[in-house]
Amino acid sequence: MPLIKKNMTISFILFLSLMLLLCSFAWCGEEPRHFTLEESINIAIERSLHIRSAREAVHESESIRKESFTSFLPAFSTTYGYRRLDEKPTAKLFDPVAWAYRDTQVGTRDNYKWSLDVTQPLFAGGAISSAYDMAARGVDISKLRQETTIQDVVLDVRYAYFTILKAERALEVARQAVGLLEAHRDTAQSFYDVGVIPRNDLLFAEVELANGIQNLTVAENGLELAKARFNTVLRRDIGAPVAVEDILIYHPFEESLEKCLERAFARRSELKIYELQVQQTERAVDAARSGFFPSVSVTGNYSRYGDDPGVSGNLYVDKDDWHLMAVANWNFWEWGKTKHSVDASRRRVERARNDLDNVTDLVALEVKSAYLNVREAEKRIFVAEKAIMQAEENYRLNVERYREQVGTTTDVIDAQTLLTRARSDYFNTLSNYHLALGELDRSMGLIYDAGYLESDAP
Repeated sequence: MPLIKKNMTISFILFLSLMLLLCSFAWCGEEPRHFTLEESINIAIERSLHIRSAREAVHESESIRKESFTSFLPAFSTTYGYRRLDEKPTAKLFDPVAWAYRDTQVGTRDNYKWSLDVTQPLFAGGAISSAYDMAARGVDISKLRQETTIQDVVLDVRYAYFTILKAERALEVARQAVGLLEAHRDTAQSFYDVGVIPRNDLLFAEVELANGIQNLTVAENGLELAKARFNTVLRRDIGAPVAVEDILIYHPFEESLEKCLERAFARRSELKIYELQVQQTERAVDAARSGFFPSVSVTGNYSRYGDDPGVSGNLYVDKDDWHLMAVANWNFWEWGKTKHSVDASRRRVERARNDLDNVTDLVALEVKSAYLNVREAEKRIFVAEKAIMQAEENYRLNVERYREQVGTTTDVIDAQTLLTRARSDYFNTLSNYHLALGELDRSMGLIYDAGYLESDAP
């Protein structure tokens, strides 16, 4: 029996290993799916769990608003009861014939009652309307928070997308560096074979080539990690092949800081949320102030009685009756409770206004910081372009000098390192420029729509 279990365990392990191997072959053989930035954003918005939670919050606030609206409407209630007495109810009534008091039955031991009540509030000092207005603003706040969540998801997608492009450029630069190092190693090998250079120069070239190969491996892993992050943001399988459209090119940004601030103050959902919260606290003051006034309502009742479950009446009571009643309720003295509640609500209004002013200042600072980052990255692009041209010319001259044996292998390696750094700096700066544009869009409350700014933005 243990032998059978052992064989089954081995078979299971072999089967599991085979399935994993087949899955790896399937991933390797699958063609990578090509994504545009706009398509990536749409997929992320559709699949994001954060957006789904925000959407549920909107539905929740809608239900709260509808619940508040029911306070304006009449309320209906009904009761059905049964009461059993220990004995038949009697009363002493005077009998003029016998000129004496006698016990006379005035009810039944079994008593059933069914009643229907209706209550319609007429006046509550503004408490009902204030509660409804606060709930309605809560719906607007939930929708704005959903919009904020969408903007955050869009920014995550842009980061993941341009990180892939940045990693692809880094891999390309690393491959170019390895190619240059291999060419120099081959030149050094040929010079060493004919005795032109010492072995130390050849070893130095081979060591630099090995370092270049290591950097290439790091760049390859960086690209795989960038793709994994992209798949995670889009909620795809982390190992799924992916390719993105190459849009890592320079587009001039021509908006002024004043225009960006204007867009942010008009579009930023966080500002609108705080404005609505101020309005909510103002309505809370009205709700608290309602305690100074009486509440007025109208109630109606219809009841049926009987000594059987059908409540069809009996000899002692009518089978039904009804009545209408106006009710006014006023707690006119509670030792300043309502006043203190109003004062506390007013303090909350001031707090909300202070929070709004603070957030407005923070938004302005965020926009300016993002704007300056865009301008800085834009200037670095032009500097990096010139640095590449200078580094390429410097490398060409040092290679020629080395071939003529008027330069050293160290000069060539230094020139190659400088060229690789210049290329890396250029693509890093270009990627940072696009990421800074994404940060600026987010700070202005804009969503990517196949351009850097929404055309319909104010």
